[in-house]
Amino acid sequence: MLHAAAGLGVWSHPGDGTVSDGEVGLLARAGEDYPHDWLRSFENHGWDTRGIHILADALDLRYFQAAQPDQAVLGSAVEPGASHPLLEPRLSGLNPAAHFARLGMPFPKSLLGYQPPVDSDNDRKAAHPASPRPVDIPQDYLYARALHLCPLDYLTVNRLTSTFREASVGTLTLDPGAAYMNAPALNDMRVVLHGLTAFLPSEEELRNLFWGRTDDLWQMAEALGEFGCEFIVVKRGARGQMLFDSVSRKRWEVPAYPAHLVDLSGAGDSFCGGFLAGYLKTYDPLRGALYGSVSASLTIEGSGAFHALEAMPGLAQRRLDSLAGMVRQI
Repeated sequence: MLHAAAGLGVWSHPGDGTVSDGEVGLLARAGEDYPHDWLRSFENHGWDTRGIHILADALDLRYFQAAQPDQAVLGSAVEPGASHPLLEPRLSGLNPAAHFARLGMPFPKSLLGYQPPVDSDNDRKAAHPASPRPVDIPQDYLYARALHLCPLDYLTVNRLTSTFREASVGTLTLDPGAAYMNAPALNDMRVVLHGLTAFLPSEEELRNLFWGRTDDLWQMAEALGEFGCEFIVVKRGARGQMLFDSVSRKRWEVPAYPAHLVDLSGAGDSFCGGFLAGYLKTYDPLRGALYGSVSASLTIEGSGAFHALEAMPGLAQRRLDSLAGMVRQI
């Protein structure tokens, strides 16, 4: 959520245009042990935290990921921070104890007691303790121009999209949760996608959803468009994005901006925030994809959710101008 908010916030810098009439509101749940100085830091960036519901008990929100370069593609190890057009580190949830033991590194004290999440079919039947509920939504959030849903459990996505649709929020975008992006859930996705403005899965998630049916990504995008979603955006990491307009039937390939890779964390989330910024400014999905690609490029050049917001004024616009001429319509 924070990377998505930052990806949108990139386009609110002076000189890059303001994309919203008001604040960005955050909707989430956190335990009573959540650091209050973190909440204050969100507010200092202009984000409304009234939608972050603090529970009475502690809630473990830790999630461990490791970026692993694809050795089959590169054929050799890559130095940290190196830039390579084929570099596609894979972010994957792992057992941290086994990971650090394999590397011969000491186990971090900050991960003591951490248990890797277990994906199961129950993820489509129950809400995660950290997932926001409709009751958590501040009343004025229902009058927002747009809603972006970050990866959440299937039940929560259904609840929140229904609530905001009934409130007549005009723009709804979704970055799906990997737990329900699998072949048995394909028919269930009709409910989720109907009425969405944009659906923004990764290539891996999309292939998992259509496993055993087709290997053609454009066919997959067309099938999802028939479920009632206007735009399908396939995030492909270093290969950029594929954009399908289900109304005009147009297809585009948007390249990734050639950024200097430092930390891949949050790249896809930042893209989604940038996409929403561009779309709200122009109501053009291609412009949204270009904005998203630039936001992601700024995110991966450093670490932390706020890194993209620290870019020099005007840098995002210069990258946008450079990238716009490299789009390819299929």
